Amino acid sequence: MKRQWFKLPLHQLLHALHSGQASLPEIVASFYERIALRDDKIGAWQYLIDQEDYLAEYESRSDFYKASPLMGLPFAVKDVIDTAGIPTSMGSAIHQDRIPDMDASCVTAIKAAGGILMGKTVTTEFAYFQAGKTNNPHDAERTPGGSSSGSAAAVADFMVPVAFGTQTAASVIRPASYCGCTGYVGTRNEFSLRNIQPLAQSLDSLGILSNDVLDTLLLRNLLLHKPLNLAAPGTQSSSVFAMFTGQALGEVQDKMLETLQACQQDLIGQGHQCVDFPLQDSIVELTSLHAQIMAYEVARNLVYEQQHHDSLSAHVQSLIRTGLAFPYKDYIAALRRADTLKQRLLDWFEQAGADFILAPAAAGIAPCKTDGTGAPFMSRAWQLLGLPVVSLPLGYAQKMPMGLQLIGKPHQDDDLLLQALQFQQHFLSTDSVLAV
Repeated sequence: MKRQWFKLPLHQLLHALHSGQASLPEIVASFYERIALRDDKIGAWQYLIDQEDYLAEYESRSDFYKASPLMGLPFAVKDVIDTAGIPTSMGSAIHQDRIPDMDASCVTAIKAAGGILMGKTVTTEFAYFQAGKTNNPHDAERTPGGSSSGSAAAVADFMVPVAFGTQTAASVIRPASYCGCTGYVGTRNEFSLRNIQPLAQSLDSLGILSNDVLDTLLLRNLLLHKPLNLAAPGTQSSSVFAMFTGQALGEVQDKMLETLQACQQDLIGQGHQCVDFPLQDSIVELTSLHAQIMAYEVARNLVYEQQHHDSLSAHVQSLIRTGLAFPYKDYIAALRRADTLKQRLLDWFEQAGADFILAPAAAGIAPCKTDGTGAPFMSRAWQLLGLPVVSLPLGYAQKMPMGLQLIGKPHQDDDLLLQALQFQQHFLSTDSVLAV
């Protein structure tokens, strides 16, 4: 029986190559067969490299790839991330013919580590609300979430092992939750954003989508030129989790709250401590501040696009109008207030001895496409604060996945991802009360 290599995470594919269980052409063929089978229904790809061209690239430098960390395995990038010689249209007709002559730094770094770009994934228009063609891989009538819709859907449907996305509000964490994969957004400024098309400079972040936390750690280390270690760590000491339901921000589906509560009880049973998160009012305020800052900055970034007003969606036009009407002095006041609230949160972390915040990654399961790409309120505050966040698929309702998000302290991303790995190993086992 033919081996379905596409189902394996990146680190297991590397093991298969190192051990001689598979060849790179076999693995690549498995992914392209999966795409041929599924993408007519999912629509995750904006631009797909031809399989023959992919293998020709590998054969042209096979000695390099065989000795490299990623050994020629595929990755994908969201279509707001520049790729040399390949269109980067940002989900907009205005830029449909735009072909960069230089890769973004994140693309260059993964290519230098031996990854081969498989293609570009669909984004919402300018990484905002206007949806592209992508459907949720679990139900084609539902949204994959925005704006890293194609990256999340392609990874969750096993068309590619890892993909880059971007997040300005909830554009990695929400699609990961809706599609049922792992989403990670690093501490602000941990990763280079060179040649990634900006939306709101105070908020933009690079994100990684995968089906295994070890793969996320691997890509993070490659981007930061840190030593690689594919061995899973041992059990960590007990941690203190602050529980945040998100109900102060908006309506949260009952099944999501039940999943959060079940996770809390399980953590207590493991010897961890769970405490209530007290700064509800601060998070509500930060959520509002995020929307104001984002609108102001988008209106001043998309200046060229405003000259092509008729080619912009109603969503983007409305956001620009809101941003242009927001005074500069109020923008500066919003930034300063966000800094004050961030310090309040960091002080609380220290005083409470808390390690992580645990919260829903979205309000519930993916809504129908006719209802939009989903509400971003579960992520706005953490994104404004620039905190590292990882979402894991820890629940299901109506046969649709739901994610819980772990929020960590600034520049303690490694601790956050190691804790997420512990979650993956415990909660995603076959006997877990979650994710069933």
